[in-house]
Amino acid sequence: MRAIHRKALRDLWLMRGQAIAIALVIASGIAMLVMSQATLESLRDTSTRLFADHRFSDVWAQVKRAPEPVAARLAEIAGVSEVETRIVAGGKLQLPDFGEPVEALVQSLPDTGAPLQNRLYLRAGRMLAPFAHGEVLVSDGFAQAHRLKPGDRLRATVYGRSQWFTIVGIAVSPEYLNQIKPGSMFPDYQRYAIVWAHRRALEAALDMNGAFNQATLRLAPGTSERDVIDTVDRILARYGGRGATGRMDQLSYRFLHEEFKQLGTMARLFPAIFLGVAAFLLNVVFKRLISMQRDQVAILKAFGYGTHHVALHYGLIVTLICLLGTLIGVALGAWLGTLLAGVYQLHFRFPFLDFVLGWPVVAIGAGVSLGAALLGTGWAVYAAAGEPVAQAMRPPAPEHFRRTLGERLGLMRWLSQPTRIIWRQLERRPGKALMSVLGLGFAGGIVMMANFQISAIDRMIEVEFRLARQHDISAAFIEAAPRRAADELRALPGVRQVEGVRNVAVRLRHENHAVLTAIEGLPEGGTLRRPVDTELRHVQLPPQGLVLGDYLARRLRLGVGDAVWVEVLEGRQKQLQLPVVALTREYTGMSAYMDLQALNRALGDGDVISGVLLTVDQDAQRQVLHQLDRRPHVVGADSRLAAIRSFYATVAEMTGVYTWIAVLMGAVVNFGVVYNSARI
Repeated sequence: MRAIHRKALRDLWLMRGQAIAIALVIASGIAMLVMSQATLESLRDTSTRLFADHRFSDVWAQVKRAPEPVAARLAEIAGVSEVETRIVAGGKLQLPDFGEPVEALVQSLPDTGAPLQNRLYLRAGRMLAPFAHGEVLVSDGFAQAHRLKPGDRLRATVYGRSQWFTIVGIAVSPEYLNQIKPGSMFPDYQRYAIVWAHRRALEAALDMNGAFNQATLRLAPGTSERDVIDTVDRILARYGGRGATGRMDQLSYRFLHEEFKQLGTMARLFPAIFLGVAAFLLNVVFKRLISMQRDQVAILKAFGYGTHHVALHYGLIVTLICLLGTLIGVALGAWLGTLLAGVYQLHFRFPFLDFVLGWPVVAIGAGVSLGAALLGTGWAVYAAAGEPVAQAMRPPAPEHFRRTLGERLGLMRWLSQPTRIIWRQLERRPGKALMSVLGLGFAGGIVMMANFQISAIDRMIEVEFRLARQHDISAAFIEAAPRRAADELRALPGVRQVEGVRNVAVRLRHENHAVLTAIEGLPEGGTLRRPVDTELRHVQLPPQGLVLGDYLARRLRLGVGDAVWVEVLEGRQKQLQLPVVALTREYTGMSAYMDLQALNRALGDGDVISGVLLTVDQDAQRQVLHQLDRRPHVVGADSRLAAIRSFYATVAEMTGVYTWIAVLMGAVVNFGVVYNSARI
């Protein structure tokens, strides 16, 4: 080992405290990069393999009822490689040991063999036996929440017909990795399930023999999804088509896509903050170290070491610090990545997870950290190494100082001597002070960001579930019913107030933008569901025209006063042109609102409703839910309080790991900045 290398190790040992602090900051940045990037790549690889192996669909087409021969016409569309039809219906489940209503999406499987698309991954039990009667498969999240296993029984009610079924298997579908009920933000595994049954069982329940109400399509590579969707909608329009959608509008896939975007942002933003702080600390530390070793630099050059040797000497110290930070960061990032990936696997119900720490991620982290460190110290190193020997032998010239602002204003006499020294340091080296403050600010921002998520969720709950929604229970009907159906529910014991509402599936179009959503018709003078505007004031629905959520308006490039085309996807499937009369603040979903009478008048369906909102006595909620569950025309009922509890439970699972990671990393940056500033 050369003498200059021994000197580098000796210098590193003498500054070990500062070196460890900087290495920890670098390790935090690399850990965040490795954790987020490795998790992102692992989830992408897993989902890609799952979608390919289980033949995930590209397009879903909803229809009220279409004869089976129509599938052949869909298969003739240019670019369509495969078409499969099935029956899908909403249902209610009853479990012997669970007293609350459970909603279900009941989906058909072929009477024999496996489906062509969206094949199931069996976690336990077996698939349905050919032409078996009374057998079902249930989603794994629901089974886990209720501790169900093959052999257990449940009662399912579909379109008013009830039957007991035996659970023969527990499965995962690529369609429902995120098992969210339409209209919700997070899964509620206790009160929502996916159930698979033989097709002939659903044909009998819905009187759909020889017909289907959903078709799934796979497209050939390079096919225009938009062109296929438009053609499918034209073919199914006469049969009550309710709009075809691509993968990005499929609820589970869209949630997964948005999570990938969030992980990608985290992989870029947080490591940049940590490595920027590390570069600043290295610059400050090495400027101080080199200024103290001016005579040693001169002696090295006098003994024949060139400028590049001296620069490499200090570069070796920087590299060793970065190497230590990289080793710690990679190990920590891999461990945190497995934890984070486990949370995502639990939340998205991946049947398996291929977690791989790729060497490119490690190489990028090490290269970026070393580059940032050398960039932060390079100028100071070369400035010292290039100084002539004779000049370096002399002590540095005293710096020129002038009286500080506080001294000129006469404020110093009120301060103690240590406080005056601190004041002078801050004012005479404002750049260093500013960078230190920014480092502390970034650290505090990282910690606050973790807590901000919780605060943002609290705000969202406050606005959506307490300010805009005043009801205790909401119930949906199988089909639109006269308004007097609400009066019948008003007679239930414990019910204090009932309001009828109507939800109509529509496609909104403006210029070249289109969105599938629903118009919610609310009664005039209603108090149980009142949207709020951007100032959080309740919006009074006008006698005609649409009120749109702000996010939906941005998607459609609409403003107040603009006209929007409304394609109704049920009933007579009318096409209307309605003005946008107001905007509301929406934190979830893409909602549109209209006065109930104006909506019914525009559709020409008479005075009808599709659901009700109820307020009930606190001790009567379970009994009212049970009574609603027994009514055949009610397809499902939700408790607002149960939705809030499920919301917070899911958020706690998702944000718990991330929060303590962010707090730990922020504390490391704070420690590194404060410790090095104090030492210097």
